[in-house]
Amino acid sequence: MAAAGAGGSGASLGWRALPCLLSFCVVLAGLCRGNSVERKIYIPLNKTAPCVRLLNATHQIGCHSSISGDTGVIHVVEKEEDLQWVLTDGPNPPYVVLLEGTLFTRKVMEKLKASTSRIAGLAVSLAKPSPASGFSPSVQCPNDGFGVYSNSYGPEFAHCREIQWNYLGNGLAYEDFSFPIFLLEDENETNVIKQCYRDHNLSENGSAPAFPLCAMQLFSHMHAVISTVTCMRRSSIQSTFSINPEIVCDPLSDYNVWSMLKPINVSGTLEPDDRVVVAATQLDSRSFFWNVAPGAESAVASFVTQLAAAEALHKAPDVTTLPRNVMFVFFQGETFDYIGSSRMVYDMEKGKFPVQLENIDSFVELRQVALRNSLKLWMHTDPMSQKNESVRNQVEHLLTTLEKSGAGIPAVILQRPNQSQPLPPSSLQRFLRARNISGVVLTDHATIFHNRYYQSVYDTAENVNVSYPEWQSPEEDLHFVTDTAKTLADVATVLGRTLYQLAGGSNFSDTIQADPQTVTRLLYGFLVRANNSWFQSILRQDLRSYLGDGPLQHYIAVSSPTNTTYVVQCALANLTGKVTNLTREQCQDPSKVPNENKDLYEYTWVQGPLNSNETERLPQCVRSTARLARALSPAFELGQWGSTEYSTWTESRWKDISARIFLIASKELEVITLTVGFGVLVLSLVITYCVNAKADVLFIPPREPGAVSF
Repeated sequence: MAAAGAGGSGASLGWRALPCLLSFCVVLAGLCRGNSVERKIYIPLNKTAPCVRLLNATHQIGCHSSISGDTGVIHVVEKEEDLQWVLTDGPNPPYVVLLEGTLFTRKVMEKLKASTSRIAGLAVSLAKPSPASGFSPSVQCPNDGFGVYSNSYGPEFAHCREIQWNYLGNGLAYEDFSFPIFLLEDENETNVIKQCYRDHNLSENGSAPAFPLCAMQLFSHMHAVISTVTCMRRSSIQSTFSINPEIVCDPLSDYNVWSMLKPINVSGTLEPDDRVVVAATQLDSRSFFWNVAPGAESAVASFVTQLAAAEALHKAPDVTTLPRNVMFVFFQGETFDYIGSSRMVYDMEKGKFPVQLENIDSFVELRQVALRNSLKLWMHTDPMSQKNESVRNQVEHLLTTLEKSGAGIPAVILQRPNQSQPLPPSSLQRFLRARNISGVVLTDHATIFHNRYYQSVYDTAENVNVSYPEWQSPEEDLHFVTDTAKTLADVATVLGRTLYQLAGGSNFSDTIQADPQTVTRLLYGFLVRANNSWFQSILRQDLRSYLGDGPLQHYIAVSSPTNTTYVVQCALANLTGKVTNLTREQCQDPSKVPNENKDLYEYTWVQGPLNSNETERLPQCVRSTARLARALSPAFELGQWGSTEYSTWTESRWKDISARIFLIASKELEVITLTVGFGVLVLSLVITYCVNAKADVLFIPPREPGAVSF
């Protein structure tokens, strides 16, 4: 009896465990095939760029979605009249608007912003060709309030009262939107969305389309809110009291690139009598969308020109004996209230940089030089500082030297704007806030910008007229000297000769000549294809992944150094440095090598050119003075997150950014499906309970043959 009872109990437990086993198998099968089911439901959009949230001391700008993403029925808007369906007539809000690039204007965006209850998001396709009337999402007075002009210094020039430099600026990039906005970078994906819209959402004669409808879901939830003061305080509290702190925003930061014509000891500072001529430009740009910043005219043309000028000047035979030194500086973060230049000025004032403010003899800056009209290059100076007679005489000498240097270059005509005209937005303004120095800003415009796509997605190679014959290979394009390369090489020659004379040189000025081949390779690498043979040869091996098949983007970001910073440093080292015969180990630690000094030089082990068979590279050690200097706003060093003196821009953190399209059913069908599903669930629970309660009766195992009971 006991034996029989034990056997029956074991069998009963086995039968009871069967439903659990079946449930486990079903869940396991679901997990194994979950990705496959998801792929059948959703079409991911892989080539998109989001609008993200940025913050400063007073407010937030940009875009964001809800934490679970925002979903809406797709509606294609190809003309302004199509907005009527989205804003009032459409019966199935909210909508995700697929907006043609030519309609991405302030007028249209204000209409969408006023109807947020019917708008779930916005997907913008690139306009091809670029809008003929121009497009700039920046403001008309860039970096207003952080330059030299204020109510106490040149009040008549403050807030761009005299000249609205970026007259096409609509300010969209500095607005705050409560819905996600994405850029569609791939034309094929845009066509897929439009086809889905035509198949499912296109109404006939104004009637409501039948379900299922094509929808889009946009994920871009931002963690930071209100302002930099708020988000930095939250992050600070988290870091202080939490084991696993949740940081909600990060300061925009990177590194400035700088080098000296003659090496200096970076472990100390220059003597007060040492004089330095500064040649400056900016590295960064931006657009409405995150990390889409081609910056062809607003940044690339000027820093490429300065790189070519640096190469030409270093080739002069007597540079080591010049009475004054020359410092080349490439500032990062200038788009966001002069992050790079304000940090360098701060470090100079605090003795944290080898060159001090009192060492600066003169200052020459390049700003937007690729779109010259009638060969003219304009020389802008500050009228306020020239009220000091000494400064006025130094500025006059500077302008005269420029004009003398340009006299031998017929393709460059130096012009002086109205003497009472203020400086355009420039890094020089941050230096003038600290000290009266003689400086000039060289541009292609006398007053308003010639650049119709300032800080936009359309400031590309086409904007500066860089193009190549269609039949050429990428390698042939790399070496093809474009007309733009020739004109920028002329400007670089003028700059090189001017710096040579300002440094005290006189014997070899006419021999200084910028190489158009250098300029064309730089333009191709930064604006067309970064992954090319020359860029590969000048980079370290661990930086190869930084080079993509498209152009580099020049947004400062928060993870540094960025691709642009590294490539510019390596290019500067290659163009101005020397190849040494050091081994890899010696190059990485030159302190053990006689006659080598890391306080004077920077040593870089690069991949080098291809061998004669073009099968492998010949690595080499490059010795130069090209270095990096921190470009983080002093406001974050000082903990002054609400500063009005320094830039306070931060970028919100996020968890996931993605976009996808799929078909959605009607609300009625969703309710029916939910109700039926819930009913099935309840019924299954009842059946399971009843079966489990009567398991001893329903699942009595058969008796074994020969079993006897008494």
